[in-house]
Amino acid sequence: MAAALAAMYALLTACSNSKKEAEETIQYVKTVQAERISDAAELSFPGRTKSSEEVNVAFRISGPIQRVLVKEGQYVSKGQLIAQMDPRDYEVQLSATQAEYDQIKADAERVMALYKEDGTTASNYDRARYGLQQITEKLANHKNQLADTRLYAPISGYIQTKMHESGETVSAGMPIVSMFNAGDVEIEVYVPASDYARQNDLLNATCSFEVTPGKIYPLEIVRVSKEANASQLYAARLRIKGDYDHQKITPGMSTMVYASYHAAEEVNGVIVPTTAIDRADGQTSVFVLDTNSGIVKRRNVEVGRIDLDGNIQVLKGLEPQETVVCAGVRYLSDGQKVKEMEQTSKANVGGLL
Repeated sequence: MAAALAAMYALLTACSNSKKEAEETIQYVKTVQAERISDAAELSFPGRTKSSEEVNVAFRISGPIQRVLVKEGQYVSKGQLIAQMDPRDYEVQLSATQAEYDQIKADAERVMALYKEDGTTASNYDRARYGLQQITEKLANHKNQLADTRLYAPISGYIQTKMHESGETVSAGMPIVSMFNAGDVEIEVYVPASDYARQNDLLNATCSFEVTPGKIYPLEIVRVSKEANASQLYAARLRIKGDYDHQKITPGMSTMVYASYHAAEEVNGVIVPTTAIDRADGQTSVFVLDTNSGIVKRRNVEVGRIDLDGNIQVLKGLEPQETVVCAGVRYLSDGQKVKEMEQTSKANVGGLL
């Protein structure tokens, strides 16, 4: 009798364990509903604010810097003295040229006076006239070079970077400071070729900043580069339309730009996260979940472009509102029974509550 009871207990235990193991083998999956392309969320691009006017300020001549009169972050007015180069060499040069000019001018005036009285030839007259013109230009050039030992702000704005200090010797054209104007800022973003080609289809663009929570700023395109960079991206500049707080929104800030486009008439289909796509055996597919049975079916699809939000267009093979697995698809098999994970509330980021 005891042996029979033990056998029955062992059988019941085995059945219970088998049932528990079967339940444990059901895989949990994360899912998402396919959205129509026309209903898809707008594209987003990371951007950075830039001044609408940025300049590098440099001497037009070479020499040692005597003093730099500004600091980084300082506001300067247009025409304000920024730096002074040691003028001694240029003062000596001008003094020598001035003496040469005085001598040539006196000689030329005597020859010209003689020519008027038929006291010299036309050749001597021309030589004196051209010599005077040449030394006059040389004198003006050396005056300009002496004046160029003083460097003035070309615009009103802020000193962004000071590249050289007093005592350093610099070459002509070598930037001493960089500065930006105190006017409106622009936002610079980089877009792929597919979105560059659609710039005329742009419906609207907006941006937001962490320093002004809850505020959305409309944007307008200022310019778009005609040449892609090494990463095959095109630089675009946008300007905030309307008023904003210039004290809070300044150059160098990070932002996110959101852009909406006219849907291309020939594009139909849905979008899903790129993580929902499985590529195996030369086929591109997704796993579609039957929410009633809990079984996933592999379905071949035709895909299109990928946007910067991490979504991909599915042009054929998938209908709007169908439920697809969007994580761990490479571990699934056709006809496998799964269990859908609970969707995280937008107010419970990370599922911590």
